[in-house]
Amino acid sequence: MRAVQIVRPGGPEVLVPCERPMPEPNVGEVRLRIAWAGVNRPDALHRAGNYAPPPGASDLPGLEASGMIDAVGPGVTEWRKGDEVCALLPGGGYAEYAVTPAAHCLPIPKGMGLDQAACLPETYFTVWTNVFERGGLTAGETFLVHGGTSGIGTTAIQLARRFGARVFATAGTDEKCGTCMDLGAERAINYRTEDFVEVMKAEGGADLILDMVGGSYIPRDIAALKVDGRLVFIAFLGGPKAEVNFQDVMVRRISITGSTLRPQSVAAKARIADALRRDVWPLLDSGAVAPVMDRAFALEDAAEAHRALEADHVGKIVLRVAG
Repeated sequence: MRAVQIVRPGGPEVLVPCERPMPEPNVGEVRLRIAWAGVNRPDALHRAGNYAPPPGASDLPGLEASGMIDAVGPGVTEWRKGDEVCALLPGGGYAEYAVTPAAHCLPIPKGMGLDQAACLPETYFTVWTNVFERGGLTAGETFLVHGGTSGIGTTAIQLARRFGARVFATAGTDEKCGTCMDLGAERAINYRTEDFVEVMKAEGGADLILDMVGGSYIPRDIAALKVDGRLVFIAFLGGPKAEVNFQDVMVRRISITGSTLRPQSVAAKARIADALRRDVWPLLDSGAVAPVMDRAFALEDAAEAHRALEADHVGKIVLRVAG
């Protein structure tokens, strides 16, 4: 099969087309004939040598895809050969075929193309577990997401709004701030010209902040939270370290948590898939929420897709694998 491999840790240039043997599904797994594959920040971390695959996972990058089930392993009863799905992958998405636990597959939402469906799994799994499960966001609360026009940000804005929260977002240009508001943010904050701490304090503080920046944002996040506020980290684009006065955390009863998705167990990710199918897929089926797709690249142009990922984009980037 055609695939794209990482020949050594480094920049986008280390993503090189290759030929690989077709993988075979094990017990509880399906093999997906991939039509489209999502491109995500964890892929770039993997490429750079900073996010190793878990034991037994493919060394190929790619954590989500859409396509048709081509084969089912022993014990799989919920899917059949020929079913179209989108799926969270343990790795291997930059290829014509990949295997994944059957429990990590979800149906293609009604009326949605396979290209858009490839944008769903990694982002929706991440937002659901961190915003609504770990973060405990409920209707009427005030929510701030950094990076509002990223794949995570565009998803978090829509879902938080649909579940009744007041939504705020940061972005780096006035145009991107406009995009955040079009998606449902009550207020978008241009972090180059405004201080999100002051904006949130004027609103009474945030109940929950979803942060993928870290670094200098960490103490500012704490300052922007109200009493009993929650801070959830999913990435550290600005670095994982900061000086924090934990007396403020203690006095205002701030909760700080975070997670990564890939290392979680098969059962944990299956549980998230079940929750998404129950609570979020009806919103996708109805068109109440939808992925925001920036652009597509051919599989062989994965290096260019990574350059776009690390440059300026809005929403998700995908690779066209079939056709």
